[in-house]
Amino acid sequence: MKKVSKKAKIIFAIISLIIVVGIAITLTVGLNYDLRFQETKKVELYLQKEFEVSDIKQITNETIPNQDVIIQKVEVYEDTVSVIAKDITEEQKTNLITKINEKYGTELSADSIQITKVPNTRGRDILKPYIAPFAIATIIILAYMAIRYYKLSSSKVVLKTILILIIAQALLLSLIAITRMPVGRLTMPMSVTVYILTLVALTSEFEKQLESKKEKE
Repeated sequence: MKKVSKKAKIIFAIISLIIVVGIAITLTVGLNYDLRFQETKKVELYLQKEFEVSDIKQITNETIPNQDVIIQKVEVYEDTVSVIAKDITEEQKTNLITKINEKYGTELSADSIQITKVPNTRGRDILKPYIAPFAIATIIILAYMAIRYYKLSSSKVVLKTILILIIAQALLLSLIAITRMPVGRLTMPMSVTVYILTLVALTSEFEKQLESKKEKE
């Protein structure tokens, strides 16, 4: 029992340290958001013809080097290209348009095309669509656990479930902050996966405790 207790204390200490460091990094440096959620600059070019994203990507590699760039087809007929980067200078815009004119035989004018500033997306705005579904699902699950494991004390089961769910999500967020993993499209699926795995582990533990209690009775 002493070995298990010591191991549990070490694990708890490591988790606590990771969460504290993660919170400190989040409050001071902030999270590393994916380019789609950062403050960026955008140029939209109406080519009036079909184009390949790979060709535009090659051009942006030459005209906007050493940057992550998002290239999207827009409009109904997909004849307009949107180029998004962390920063686009007037010179880069001019070079981009010149190269595209050469590639597609278009007559785009750099003077008539503006660089648009795109504001960053706040973390709360990313989370907003998921708050209600998460809250409803959690309430239903906690109600089920309170009924299912009433012999183990419903209040203890509910409190333990809430606490461990919070710790698991805090640990995930801390690891994302420490490793500087970009916060983007994969973040919420990761959070949901951790949420489900945590519930599976808790349910398994409660089932064992319930079975053991029934055997004693």
